[in-house]
Amino acid sequence: MKIYNIKYLLIAAFMLVFSACDPIVDEQHLTNSTDVAGVNLKVTHSTPGGNKITLTMDTPGVTGYWDYNLGKALTNEVTVVYPIPGKSTFTFVGTLGAEFFTKTIDVQIDQLDTRLDQAWYNLVSENTSAGKTWVFDGAAGTGAAYWFMSPPDNPDSAMTAWWNAGDCCPPLDVSGKMHFDLDKAANYNHYQTASAAAEKGGFILDPVNKKLIIQNSKLLGYEAGNTANEYNIITLTADKLVLYVPRSLKDPGTGWTFVYKPE
Repeated sequence: MKIYNIKYLLIAAFMLVFSACDPIVDEQHLTNSTDVAGVNLKVTHSTPGGNKITLTMDTPGVTGYWDYNLGKALTNEVTVVYPIPGKSTFTFVGTLGAEFFTKTIDVQIDQLDTRLDQAWYNLVSENTSAGKTWVFDGAAGTGAAYWFMSPPDNPDSAMTAWWNAGDCCPPLDVSGKMHFDLDKAANYNHYQTASAAAEKGGFILDPVNKKLIIQNSKLLGYEAGNTANEYNIITLTADKLVLYVPRSLKDPGTGWTFVYKPE
């Protein structure tokens, strides 16, 4: 009798073990609240054809962010003072519920009737379409601090020179220049020398966070830049531009500072 009791107990134990291994499935499937065609994007001008615009995505159940070319706004609605006249395309990136999507809207800006942040005019001049050219504020052998090693990870110490590299060992493009303009786009050109052909790209200026990002080209003094091509703005006036990287490509253990003046 005891043997049979033990046998039944073992069988019952095995049944409990295997039944405990069966997963309890409670599937919840995400569904779309609409389709891409049902996502409503609109733009509102503060004045007819003016450059102060409000971008809105007002479809219920859809969330995401606006990419307005010069930055991103993590919201369904954003007001922007846009610096570029002409037709521009803005993108909303979001989710319908079960899938991600992008949708664009074209905006025509006929006049820059709302002034930009002063940083834009300092960088590209008041004639935003013509733009502005910058060169290094110094030359090798003069003692000028225009391209130098500085403390890492501290923009407040950007003007502290650990090694004035530009005096003895100038950058490869020391005689070059860089040009910024807003002629139908945020255009950027890098010139290896004063007479070299332009390496064309674009740029993003973020006056609020004091950032300058070079796109599809390279900064003047690029060999000490960074892979992201993103720079801290230390000074930006009409006659002086100072940029800084917390960690330099030339020496990853240091920062680097770049000082420019208008051509």
